[in-house]
Amino acid sequence: MKRNIFIGIVVIVIVIVAIVSITVLKHKNTNNDVKNIKVSEVTRSVFYAPQYVAINNGYFKENGIEIELTTGQGADAVMTSVLSNQVNIGFAGPEASIYVYNEGKEDYTQVFAQMTQKDGSFLVSKEKTDNFSWQDLKGKTVIPGRKGGVPYMTFEYVLKQNGLDPKKDLVLDDSIKFDLMAGAFAGGNAEYVTLFEPTASATEKAGKGYIVASVGEASGEIPYTAYFTKKSYIEKNPNIIQGFTNAIYKGEQWVKLLDAPSWEEMKWKPEYDGNMLTAPGAFSTITLRLAQPQVVERIRFAPQNADNGIRRGDLYELFGWGKQGWHSYGKKRAEYEFLLYDRIPAGEVLWLRNYSEGREELPFIVEPAGNADGFAQRFIRLPDNK
Repeated sequence: MKRNIFIGIVVIVIVIVAIVSITVLKHKNTNNDVKNIKVSEVTRSVFYAPQYVAINNGYFKENGIEIELTTGQGADAVMTSVLSNQVNIGFAGPEASIYVYNEGKEDYTQVFAQMTQKDGSFLVSKEKTDNFSWQDLKGKTVIPGRKGGVPYMTFEYVLKQNGLDPKKDLVLDDSIKFDLMAGAFAGGNAEYVTLFEPTASATEKAGKGYIVASVGEASGEIPYTAYFTKKSYIEKNPNIIQGFTNAIYKGEQWVKLLDAPSWEEMKWKPEYDGNMLTAPGAFSTITLRLAQPQVVERIRFAPQNADNGIRRGDLYELFGWGKQGWHSYGKKRAEYEFLLYDRIPAGEVLWLRNYSEGREELPFIVEPAGNADGFAQRFIRLPDNK
């Protein structure tokens, strides 16, 4: 089936980071006795990618586990849900378990696996600073999260390491809930806030702040986020705990396969144009639809272009993926804000290159019904071919 293809604005969303390559393996679940496990995570963050990989790649199912994931928006909320048996496993800072143990609870929570060992937050300033120094915080107000949480304690540690007294040299506003910190910073009087990605970059892109420092880079390695559950649950379900840990470990190994560049190259800088389909954090997965079980050794793609549009005067080339690999449908110089290609097979994986700007779009698919696959459907139109 052949179609004409009208390319106006091709938008595909990458959520994790500007990843150069991905390795995907197709696995068979041999465990028929699947247990449903409820997990509450402290927040949704790119730094927890191994967890999402383990879910989407079926690593939990390989270990007989089906994950029901919710986001608690704060360690207190996560711990409450674990203690009240609303969820089986919590994912937050290990300090939460220490507090519960110190309260003398008989069935206290125990940490059984760790995910991250660095603070993933960034210090965001109201004012643009070319040469930031931690001494710039003297006399200022900072929103660092709730007192007693790992982000707060890590930030205090960084301040002390840089010669600042958290109690005397600046004001730490710990009254703001985790999920409200960005809004409180944008609409309040605090000069600084600590934010995770992609919120930090989204705040900068919106012109409401500027990223000036990485808290994790300044603090070094620490036990930052970990998995915990009740002592009784571990005693009664050792196989589930082991299987859960195995799945997370496999997710971590998968992520390590990525050709990760330096952090400065990876740092999320979304080219946000006001369209929700291209908003940072809008989607969290990249999915392959395979007709049959097979091994995909590597997928290589490039970030979308800066303005998500076809530029007049720019030189483009459209490629399709066939049995012999990528083949060209020809180069075209854009005369308008669109490109028109004839007789393009529906369902073929396509790739648009921009030679003038040196930037590329992500691969995309046009389905037989005329709807584009995934997130590009508003921006690809197939005229009737009569």
